[in-house]
Amino acid sequence: MNVPMLDLTIQYDQLKDEMNDAIQEVLRSARFILGPNVQKLEKDIAAYSRVGFGVGVGNGSDALHIALEACGVKAGDEVITTAFTFFATAGAIARIGAIPVFVDIDPRTYNIDPSKIEEKINEKTKAILPVHLYGQTADMDPIMELAKKYNLHIIEDAAQAIGAEYKGKKVGEFSSAACFSFFPTKNLGAYGDGGMIISNDGEIAEKCRVIRVHGSKPKYYHHVLGYNSRLDELQAAILNVKFPHLDQWSELRREKASNYTNLLNEQLGDRVVTPYEAEGHHHIFHQYTIRVEKRDELQKYLQEQGVSTMVYYPKPLHLQPVFAELGYKEGDLPVTEEVSHQVVSLPMFPELTLEQQQYVVRKIAEFYTK
Repeated sequence: MNVPMLDLTIQYDQLKDEMNDAIQEVLRSARFILGPNVQKLEKDIAAYSRVGFGVGVGNGSDALHIALEACGVKAGDEVITTAFTFFATAGAIARIGAIPVFVDIDPRTYNIDPSKIEEKINEKTKAILPVHLYGQTADMDPIMELAKKYNLHIIEDAAQAIGAEYKGKKVGEFSSAACFSFFPTKNLGAYGDGGMIISNDGEIAEKCRVIRVHGSKPKYYHHVLGYNSRLDELQAAILNVKFPHLDQWSELRREKASNYTNLLNEQLGDRVVTPYEAEGHHHIFHQYTIRVEKRDELQKYLQEQGVSTMVYYPKPLHLQPVFAELGYKEGDLPVTEEVSHQVVSLPMFPELTLEQQQYVVRKIAEFYTK
């Protein structure tokens, strides 16, 4: 049996007629840039996230960069974040000329450890940038307390977590701004790049709108240096077709996650550490990530058996060559470093069948039996 990490063809087949109609409508309208589909998606996702404003941009990386600038982060400022994340999190900070300050992670959720943040705050600190990794929110109450105490912005990297909740609140309700990615593999994925910034702060949202169009307002009058980063109208039309299905897909992911956990616990016991869903959290399982010994050997064996897996992320950001000048070394973030050698993500998508999951777990059990 072949089990892919993700199969988007099933989703397309289910929505094909509606999807094709939406694309044709955009082509007939000849409105390709910041048209009605973008406006509708911005409004709907803001309302879904219980915030006032949405700003569609070119991709999730740009969303982070633009949100940081809109919150006033400048060259020389420091932004506290996690090293256990995709490069864009820290890359957005560095491209502004600011300094990413990395702290260690919680060993159960793999999100930033709030207890490690305060010791890194100083007069240069401008913001805290938590990442809601794999679809589960960071522990936001203590982070919000620190932000209030030291008058810091919070910018949420919610690229993997649209629809996730923390104590009854959705991502985006905790911060100056939150950032989504619509990369095709995300829970709400376009057929190309796309992203969005959401905020309850009208001034920050307006700054984001200006920055995304070369810093112009009105057109051809430029008061700040901006970028060309606009959510494409065709991609917005595709996302508008998909968006009403998001919660159903998230619940199916939670169902698949429960299946995996039950099967793994039955067949492997404590040989595998299954995902931990913290109390008060609503995990939407963008990834189902386990922690194992002999991770690389397991991954190779599964590949031979037709099972796709991915490692998110094999080398933490504080040890990446591009950030060598920051002076981090091995041992500085021990939990991050240990986890990066042990995690592996299993196939996860709403249409994944129980038969496929049983096969995946059976092959994992075979590996450790051998």
